[in-house]
Amino acid sequence: MATDGTGRRPGTGTDPASEPASDAVRRLDDPDFPALTMSQAAALLGVQAAFLRSLDGSGVLQPHRSPGGHRRYSRHQLLLAARLRGLLDEGHTLASAEVILGLQDELADARATSERLRDTVDRLRADRDDGDTAAG
Repeated sequence: MATDGTGRRPGTGTDPASEPASDAVRRLDDPDFPALTMSQAAALLGVQAAFLRSLDGSGVLQPHRSPGGHRRYSRHQLLLAARLRGLLDEGHTLASAEVILGLQDELADARATSERLRDTVDRLRADRDDGDTAAG
C-alpha cells in the first residue's frame, strides 16, 4: 500500500469533475481515483455518512476534496473504511483498529516480498541446474 508515511494514502490532487469525460471514465479502473461522493460511499458500505466524516475528522481516512469542499472517495478508501468498520464492530477502538490495519498491511507486504524472493531463488536454482546439465 502506497502511503504518505502515516499509513494513509495521499489524495490524487485532481478534481474528477474538471476532467474530460473520456479521461474520467478511463480512470475508473484506478483504485485511487476519487469517483464516489460521500452518500454513494456510505450507501456502498452500509454506513451513515457520519461514520465517514468521523474517519476524516480523526485523520484515519483522508478523502479527496472537490473545489467546493465535497468529499470524494476512491475504491481503495472504501476498502479501508470497510476494514475499519469490521474492526470497530468487533469492539476495537479506532486507534487500535488503525494499528491493526497497519500491521495487517505490513504482514501482507512481507508475505508478498517473501513470495517474490522464493520465486527468484527457484528461478536461479533452475537456471543453475540447466547450466549444470548443459555443461555436463
